[in-house]
Amino acid sequence: MARPNALAVLAAAAMAASGVYASAQLGSGAPKAQTDLFKTDPEGFTRARFPPTEWPDRDFTICRLQYASVRSERDGSGWKTDYPYSEINLLIRFAQLTKTSISIDERQKRPNTWVVKLTDAKLYDCPFLIASDVGTIGIKDVEVPPLREYLLKGGFLWSDDFWGSEAWSQWEQEISKVFPPEAYPIEDVSAADPIMREMFDLEKVPQITNVTFWLKNNGKTSEREEDSAQVHVRAIRDQHRRIMVLMTHNTDVGDSFEREREDSEYSRLFSPPGYALGINVLLYAMTQ
Repeated sequence: MARPNALAVLAAAAMAASGVYASAQLGSGAPKAQTDLFKTDPEGFTRARFPPTEWPDRDFTICRLQYASVRSERDGSGWKTDYPYSEINLLIRFAQLTKTSISIDERQKRPNTWVVKLTDAKLYDCPFLIASDVGTIGIKDVEVPPLREYLLKGGFLWSDDFWGSEAWSQWEQEISKVFPPEAYPIEDVSAADPIMREMFDLEKVPQITNVTFWLKNNGKTSEREEDSAQVHVRAIRDQHRRIMVLMTHNTDVGDSFEREREDSEYSRLFSPPGYALGINVLLYAMTQ
């Protein structure tokens, strides 16, 4: 049986993003959806939705890492970059294209996603962490042990949407506090790696820029010109060769989820391969 082509991702998802999908999942007898508070916040100023005292269910969800920025990057918003619709839309498609049960907010009629700090005990309940614009991150000394413990115990962190050599150097410096490179080297991920073959066969990770940059620059994708011309897919592995930290550098995979349907040509080009990678990564994190 042939493995699915990445272009089948959006074709298989016939419904629009969050609202319509969640309504269908909940059924016609579900309560009327309340106003989505996220949509009232200006981009980059979205309020953090922290986990409740008790999780609403034990279905799959995504947690976004809240961190302190110690430097700035053009077009970035620190930990809030691509939040929250990147993970909301990814979870929608993940549920549509796999048999995974995802956590649903019945009132908002969309997936539950949460924001966590490294010092929050709820960190250890998060099955999957995502972090954007990590070229601005500063990991505090008190945050190092919990992140290391979380990842060594089976957690997963995907760092995405950071561009150029300065952003890479900042991230490399900070993650080395958690995993010293002499013991946990950063490695390139090849097309033969299981994470690239979980559901969709991917030969490479494309360079995906944010939709605004793409529209303003006549389809260019390298946000830092020559300094970000090459996409890097890298990882830190544990002693069993399981990927604990995945890094997609010089590409903004999160925008392929967040900006779905915002521009039809942009979505046609970037959403199918973006979702194919996203679904592969989620399946890998759940099964390895």
